Amino acid sequence: MNTTRRMFVGMGAAAAAVSSAPAMVASPISKAKDKFWIAATTPCDSNYEFDAAAYAEQLAWWKSQGADGVLVLGTNGEGPSFSVAERKKIAETAVRHRNGLDLIITTGTPNFKETIELSQHAAAIGADSVLIQPPFYYKNPKIDGLLEYFRLVMAKLPSTTQVRYYDIPQVTGVTITPAFVTAMAEQHPNFVGIKNSHGVADEFEALSTQTPSRLNIISGTDNNMLAALKHGNGVILGSGNVYTKLVAGIFAAHRAGQDVQPAFDKLTKATSLMQANGYSSNYNAIKYALNLMMGSNRVNIARPPHVPLSDDEKAKLRAGVAQLKSLA
Repeated sequence: MNTTRRMFVGMGAAAAAVSSAPAMVASPISKAKDKFWIAATTPCDSNYEFDAAAYAEQLAWWKSQGADGVLVLGTNGEGPSFSVAERKKIAETAVRHRNGLDLIITTGTPNFKETIELSQHAAAIGADSVLIQPPFYYKNPKIDGLLEYFRLVMAKLPSTTQVRYYDIPQVTGVTITPAFVTAMAEQHPNFVGIKNSHGVADEFEALSTQTPSRLNIISGTDNNMLAALKHGNGVILGSGNVYTKLVAGIFAAHRAGQDVQPAFDKLTKATSLMQANGYSSNYNAIKYALNLMMGSNRVNIARPPHVPLSDDEKAKLRAGVAQLKSLA
């Protein structure tokens, strides 16, 4: 069987795997750029195995709290901690239980072959777009090398597959400029924007104003959320896992043409409250707090090297979430 035939047989099998399972009814998805996506955590059981039933519950809860969409297998989703086969299963679970959520599936790896495989799979099962980080083993590559990497990947994807670039230099060691983003847009009509998770305000503003206006320059950090909204763009936030309703309140005010600052101040207050109770970027803390918000007793732990919570840490988080629920 030649490579092209394998590609389409594989894509057909992937689509069949999703379509053969019971699906929740999806509502129409808005094409607006100013969406609120959650950088979703990926639930694992006590053996560090993906828990599909827990993921379905999380997706339904985030939808009920006002999220527009979900980023699957990003940094908060521990994407690099899962094998290619596991990542496909997780993506299929998300599509099966999307319930009207706009789904961005992270498909980047350090090599273009697996990135192509995962991106083709995401396109075949019905992802709304894919998010691809640069090859992150070799640091500070030349722009020409990055452009060639993405040329190789995008040449193997359907022209209708929307592709986003994952800009997170503190993890990848790859820094980009508005010139790179513009070149991507000029070379690939299905390149639709970036997720900027660097959190540097001046950098985010330059990317928002010095690139083609058709692109969605999404903020991946809370501090640039209002700047993204000012430019009509969206956010993908790890804070959205737990503070879902509070972030949704900011977007509700924005869409109603109201002042978003009071809603943003409420989120800031909640963030400070939780940080005082030990909430941090430890993914076990995020998962534990999410379970508490949902009223779930499921085991939900992060894979190593993330460290499990102590009993004292859990007690502080329980106290924090009890206060948080009164704000949300």
